[in-house]
Amino acid sequence: MLLTLLAGAVLLFAFWHLFIRPELTRPTYGSEAYHVRIPDGYAVHGIDISHHQGDIDWDRLQPLQQAAVPIRFVFVKATEGGDHVDRRFDDNFAAAREHGFLRGAYHFYNPATDPIVQADFFISHVTLEKGDLPPVIDVEKVPSRIEQQTFYAQLSQFLYRLEAHYGVRPVIYTFLKYRERYLDYPEFNRYPMWIAHYHVPQPAYEGKWVFWQHTDRAVLPGIEEKTDLNVFQGTLKDLQSMTIP
Repeated sequence: MLLTLLAGAVLLFAFWHLFIRPELTRPTYGSEAYHVRIPDGYAVHGIDISHHQGDIDWDRLQPLQQAAVPIRFVFVKATEGGDHVDRRFDDNFAAAREHGFLRGAYHFYNPATDPIVQADFFISHVTLEKGDLPPVIDVEKVPSRIEQQTFYAQLSQFLYRLEAHYGVRPVIYTFLKYRERYLDYPEFNRYPMWIAHYHVPQPAYEGKWVFWQHTDRAVLPGIEEKTDLNVFQGTLKDLQSMTIP
C-alpha cells in the first residue's frame, strides 16, 4: 500500500513539473484592445507612425492616454537615408506634443548612404526639446555588398554623431532576426534596444530591451490605417526619465 502511494506521489510530482507548472509560468496575453491581443504585464503603451497612417485625427487619439490600455508615447518618422523627409513629419511631430503625448522621432537607416550625411540630415530636420524621447534609428535594411565590420563602423559613426548632438544615447530599433544576424556586436549593447517581434506573448530576445513592437495590426480611433503598437518595459516615470533633460 505504501509503495502504491509513493508511486502515485512520484507520478503526480512528475505530472506537475512537466505539464502544469510550465503552463502556469508561460508568458500569456492579457485583454484585447485596438483589435489585437495585448501582452500581459505592461502599463505603458505607444505607437509609431509615418505618412502611411494618413491624416490622423489627433482629437480622437488624445483620450487614449487615459484608456484601459493607455497610449502614452508616439514615435514619428522623420527622415530616411540622406535625402528623404517624411511628408507628414512636421505636422505629426507638432501634434503629438500639442495633444500631450510623449513624442520621439526616428530615422530609417540606409547602409548604402554615408552615415554622417544621414546623421546630419536627421539633425537638420529634427529639433528635440526638453521632455522629448531620445532619437531612434530604424535599422532593418540588409547591408548588402558591405563587409560586416564596415557596417558596424558606419552604424557606430551615425550613433556617435546623434549622441554628441542631442546629448542622449539614441535608441536602436530593429527586428529580432536582424538583431541576431547583423547587430551582434558588443558596441551596440550600450544603446537602448527596441525589438520588433510580432504575434508572441513575449519577445524571444535574451538581451535587455526598453521597447517592444508586438504588432503592426492595431486599429486606433483617429487613424484610418493599421498601426504599430508597442510596450515600454517600465513605468511611466521610468519612460519620462529617458527624455531630453
